[in-house]
Amino acid sequence: MRQIYLDYNATTPIAPSIQEAMLPFITEYYGNPSSTHALGRACQEAIEDARLQVAGILGADSDEVIFTSGGTESNNLALKGVMLREPVGSGAHLVISAFEHPAIEAPAKFLTQLGYELTVVPVNSDGVVEPEAVEAALRPDTKLVSIMHANNELGTVQPIREISEICRAREVLLHTDAAQTVGKIGTYVNELGVDLLTVAGHKLYAPKGVGALFVKQGVALEPFMHGAGHEGGLRAGTENTPYIVALGKATALAVRGLGENGDRMAALRDRLLDRLTKGIGDELTVHGARAERLPNTLSVNLPRVHGADVLAQIPEICASTGSACHSGTTNLSASLRAIGLTAEQAQGTVRLSVGWYTSEEDIDRAASKILGVWENLVSG
Repeated sequence: MRQIYLDYNATTPIAPSIQEAMLPFITEYYGNPSSTHALGRACQEAIEDARLQVAGILGADSDEVIFTSGGTESNNLALKGVMLREPVGSGAHLVISAFEHPAIEAPAKFLTQLGYELTVVPVNSDGVVEPEAVEAALRPDTKLVSIMHANNELGTVQPIREISEICRAREVLLHTDAAQTVGKIGTYVNELGVDLLTVAGHKLYAPKGVGALFVKQGVALEPFMHGAGHEGGLRAGTENTPYIVALGKATALAVRGLGENGDRMAALRDRLLDRLTKGIGDELTVHGARAERLPNTLSVNLPRVHGADVLAQIPEICASTGSACHSGTTNLSASLRAIGLTAEQAQGTVRLSVGWYTSEEDIDRAASKILGVWENLVSG
C-alpha cells in the first residue's frame, strides 16, 4: 500500500540532494566550528556559506541570519529577546493574533507571568488579521507585534506589509513567523517590512531540528540561552554543522524553483478541490476561500461527518484534521475557533497540503478514496 502524503504543512521529507549535502559533515568534516584546525575551519566555512544561502531567500544580509534549533526556538528568541530588554514587571506591551502557532502563543503567555502585558487581536471570518485591528491594539508602551506570515491550518496569507507600515509609523518592532511560507511564496524581508522573521527547516525539506531567525541590523535582542557566545552572542551552543548545511541547501533549492513549484502546487491543490467539489457539491466548504492562500494548502470541511473518522478509514492517506501540534485531541483548534466556527461546524475539517513530491496520480487517488469513505459514512 503506497502512502499518499498530503501533510507537507506538518513536515516535509528531506530532499535527496539535501541528504547528500549533509553527509560529508557527518562522516568526514566533523570538527567543532570554533576550532582553528583544518576540520574546524571547514565546518565554519560551510556554516557561513549556508548563512549566505538562507540570507538569499530572505533578501537579507548574511550577518542578519541567526541559526537556531528550529521554528520554536526562533519564535522564542524573537519574543523573549525583544521583551526581556525591558525591565521585568514593567508592563511593556506585546501584540499577537488569535491564531498564532503555540510556539508564539506559549512564550507570549509566559511573558505575561513576568509582568509584561499582552493583547491578542482577532481574526476575521476569512482567516485574516486586519491591519486596523493591529493598529487599534497598539499602545505607547507596545514593543513588539508578532503576526504569522501564513496560517499553518488554513493557509491564509496575512497582510504583513500593511501591518508593517502601521508598526513603523509607531516605532514598534514587527516579527513574523514565516515557517509555512519560506520556499512557497516570496519572503523578502524588505518587501514585507519586518524586523524579525522565523524560518523552520523541516517545513523546507531540511531535517527537523534546525531553523533560523532573521534579525534586522540595529535590532537588539536579549538572549535567553547563555554560554560561549555563538551566533553573535544570541544563540549559545556548538553549531549543528550538518543540519545548518542542510538548511542552506534547502533554501538554495527553494530559491531556484520558487515560482515553478508554487504554480505546480497550486494546480494540484485546485485539482484536488475540483474533484472533491464534484463529488460532494455545494455542501463542501473551503476555509479561507476568499483570502489569499498558500499555493499548497487546502482546508476543507466535509459535511455531515467527522474529519478524523474519514482519515481513520483511509490509512494510506497521510493528512491532518488540523495542525499536527494538536493532533490526537478533539478540541477545536485555535485557527478554526479564531474564524468563528463552533466544534460542530468544524467537525468535518481536513487539512490537505501538497508538496514537491505530490503527483497528479496522488491527487486523483486521494480524492477518490476520500469521496468513497465520505459517501459510505453519510449513507450509513
